[in-house]
Amino acid sequence: MIGVIYARYSSDNQREESIEGQLRECRQYADRNGITLLDPYIDRAYSAKTDNRPSFLKMVKDSAAKKFDTVIVWKLDRFARNRYDSAHYKSILRKNGVRVVSATESISEGSEGILLESVLEGMAEYYSADLAQKVIRGLTENALKCKYNGGTLPIGYVIDSAQYFQIDPITAPAVLNAFRHYAAGKSMREVTDELNITGIRTKRNGKISINSVTRMLHNRKYIGEYSYRDTVIPGGIPAIVPKELFDKVQERMAKTKKAPAHHKAEDEYLLTTKIFCGECKRMMTGESGTSHMGNVHRYYKCNGARKGGDCHKKTVKKEWIENMVLSKIREVIFDDELLNDVADRLMERLHAENTNLPILRRQLKEVEKGIDNFMNAIQMGIITPSTKERLNDLETQKSELTVQIMKEEMSVPSLTKEQILFFLKKFRELNPKLLDHRRRLIDSFVNAVYLYDDRLTILFNCKDGNKTYTFAEIEAALKGSGLSALAAPWRVFLQHLKSCEGTRFFSYRNVAWCVVYDHAFSCVYGHLGHGQREYFWNEYCPHAIILNGEC
Repeated sequence: MIGVIYARYSSDNQREESIEGQLRECRQYADRNGITLLDPYIDRAYSAKTDNRPSFLKMVKDSAAKKFDTVIVWKLDRFARNRYDSAHYKSILRKNGVRVVSATESISEGSEGILLESVLEGMAEYYSADLAQKVIRGLTENALKCKYNGGTLPIGYVIDSAQYFQIDPITAPAVLNAFRHYAAGKSMREVTDELNITGIRTKRNGKISINSVTRMLHNRKYIGEYSYRDTVIPGGIPAIVPKELFDKVQERMAKTKKAPAHHKAEDEYLLTTKIFCGECKRMMTGESGTSHMGNVHRYYKCNGARKGGDCHKKTVKKEWIENMVLSKIREVIFDDELLNDVADRLMERLHAENTNLPILRRQLKEVEKGIDNFMNAIQMGIITPSTKERLNDLETQKSELTVQIMKEEMSVPSLTKEQILFFLKKFRELNPKLLDHRRRLIDSFVNAVYLYDDRLTILFNCKDGNKTYTFAEIEAALKGSGLSALAAPWRVFLQHLKSCEGTRFFSYRNVAWCVVYDHAFSCVYGHLGHGQREYFWNEYCPHAIILNGEC
């Protein structure tokens, strides 16, 4: 049998056996059992609670090369301190034909041995959990004294030498003003901008965000309330904000939360940043308008057709164009041949060469060269305190880079082609009438849409090139898709009105009018876009509408 020793010395318990002691007992075990040893794998001052152990990971990796068939540890807790990690890495080793044995714990190979091994691993996990509990007890004692227990320090406070909270005279006034301004009616955005203008920064020297302000306005520390886990002590730290002001802010925030959202689901323009004018190639963005009847019309408009623009592309109803795009997406996801091709491409991408590895290896080579230079200098008698400090820094960099490289090398694709196909076909179950499902379909499959007056071109994420569809083709597809073309372009709707029996057109004072009857009137509002100047004339005609001068 060929074996290796894995030894670890943890910094969290200085009374553990030394590396040398572990190696001695493991070698004795190998001699007794006829195991030929290769070079040992040693991690110094690394905890088994993390897989950030360079030698351990290298050992697991080397096991795949069949260099050895046995790993000897002083005790099983040298290997791992929780059952999950132990089972995970033992499974990898077992797959490579390698077993893990303890030099000091007698464990048989039968079922009872497996049970005993589980018990010992459980004891190691208990030790780790017990240690965590002891740490929590220590932090709880700090909490009872209202001392700082770590974490991100709220803006407006500093920590003194005794680890107590103190008010920061520089930033605390800005915090108080933020509460006052929000209570006075300013928006969250306005409060955020004011904090940034005054030069207030996060503890990491970043700009203040709306989320930061939201957390600030909710933080009860500002009224002097200290809290840690289940420990809550009113007045435990100096207060920055009066309790009355804090309560007023909470009341307003609660009302704002309950208020109707400013952006309703139907206001979400799913093709934003993806739809472009076919004529001028500028982006089209969503807009809405409300008629005098109170009906809201949503549409996409070319940025080049806005005031002062040179493009004459007409607006297009939001729901109509989104439904058109969704109908073509559904054609894609129900094409088995296409999905099979997509799965092949994804597998190729998964197996593509890792671009991080060459960079990491080059960095490691440079660090190792630096270490060699320092070692040569030491051998020549050139050594200073700064030399030793720099050498320690390089050793740390080497260890970190080694871990990163091994993690990159061990990260292999975990998906099969069958799994990818299964995932892609799950898109078929999405309901294109539900907002979340519509968004997911468009975000996943559409790269860009170019809209013309009579056609559109879609660039898909899952196929080469692009595909152009006429409106007539898509209208036909929509009829059987469950998606309705409720908002056809203006010209299409105009043709529809002309075909309606009883509908007549006329001109009055150089303005084109249309008198509509029966079912034509019921669908007028669903087709009119903002800018068509709808107006119903009830004095002389049952229902009449201005047609922007076109008949």
